[in-house]
Amino acid sequence: MPGTDVKLLLRSTRVVTPGGTRPAAVAVTGGTIDAVLPYDAEPPSGARAEDFGDDALLPGLVDTHVHVNDPGRTEWEGFHTATRAAAAGGITTLLDMPLNSLPPTTTVEHLRVKQRVAEPKVHVDTGFWGGAVPTNVKDLRPLYEAGVFGFKCFLSPSGVEEFPELDQEQLARSMAEIAGFGGLLIVHAEDPRHLASAPQRSGPAYADFLASRPRDAENTAIEGLIAHAERLNARVHVLHLSSSDALPLIAAARRRGVRLTVETCPHFLTLTAEEVPDGATEFKCCPPIREAANQDALWQGLADGTIDCVVSDHSPCTTDLKTPDFASAWGGISSLQLGLPAIWTEARRRGHSLDDVARWMSAAPAALAGLRHKGAIEAGRDADFAVLAPDATFTVDPAELFHRNQVTAYAGRTLHGVVRSTWLRGVRIAADGVLAEPTGRLQTRDNRA
Repeated sequence: MPGTDVKLLLRSTRVVTPGGTRPAAVAVTGGTIDAVLPYDAEPPSGARAEDFGDDALLPGLVDTHVHVNDPGRTEWEGFHTATRAAAAGGITTLLDMPLNSLPPTTTVEHLRVKQRVAEPKVHVDTGFWGGAVPTNVKDLRPLYEAGVFGFKCFLSPSGVEEFPELDQEQLARSMAEIAGFGGLLIVHAEDPRHLASAPQRSGPAYADFLASRPRDAENTAIEGLIAHAERLNARVHVLHLSSSDALPLIAAARRRGVRLTVETCPHFLTLTAEEVPDGATEFKCCPPIREAANQDALWQGLADGTIDCVVSDHSPCTTDLKTPDFASAWGGISSLQLGLPAIWTEARRRGHSLDDVARWMSAAPAALAGLRHKGAIEAGRDADFAVLAPDATFTVDPAELFHRNQVTAYAGRTLHGVVRSTWLRGVRIAADGVLAEPTGRLQTRDNRA
């Protein structure tokens, strides 16, 4: 057997590996996967064995789009509650977005503040994106050297005044700087001119809100982003794709060699505009949840590889900010704990496999961020796992969620896939809703923390 000091052997009839799902036994040494062995392999002397039966053993999920809001707006979420929810949902690594916290992660000093606040609280491994705003081009390289995984920018107002958007000239300047040191720019792509010219009506009607965030805003922004990336040979990632109309643009750009990746989110793949009740602003996000036909096309984009990954865009707030007026309510969907069962419920209905889900929600986000030791069950990777009962169901009760504020668009929904336990570097950190003490580590780019 490879390795010399195997401490753990985990068995399942459904181990989801890069080569497919099969019965296997996973040997773990010192928090690292030592080998993937035949199911009936004998445990080495002194090793503890655990058999999950027909529950599936997946690689721990990697969520690269989480708004933790800590420090500064900790009443919205916080590292303790966010990472507890992540662990309960099968997520073993998350990357925190640079805004909605105070301060935003736009300088090395601000990054250090976040790291100090996060370190004693995190239940899962946690890293950080930097921010690209109009005034911090000089700070981008120092932030990269300090270990952020890349840089987020907005092309339209972010919703918080301390994180302003970039105009086209500022976008080009920041992109050129980031491309110069080989970094990644991740972009909230909605064009402000299209948003400004769209009808703006206050009130509880979801149809009015949807009209205020037209597909053309996304399509135009992505088209411009592609042009800049092609000219500068920059590496660019489109955040939370909502408009399926942009998929042909993206596919064509990739065929030309543009270094472009794309994500979408559980809410775009599982919720539809037709089912959003008026006044139900727990469904509000920007860009918005669109129609069922649009959702079908997003699933096709996942199936054919135009969309790379599925991540939460968990963007919580306090209950009072979800007023019944779609124009004034905070825009963000809380789903950190529910992403895996939400996606699995719809994926299985559409004929997809757990192999697909693991690729979209673990392998691809890990690759996006350069987390080479995460994202797969294979020798040499961290022993991070989610144990999922794929055929079991549960009904979402917001009171049972670990999010700080139990507001979710999934309330009352019956989902397939119960996360039985979550393992971080070979240690069980969550089991049947019971969480261990925090053992997560802070992650930096290209380094094991």
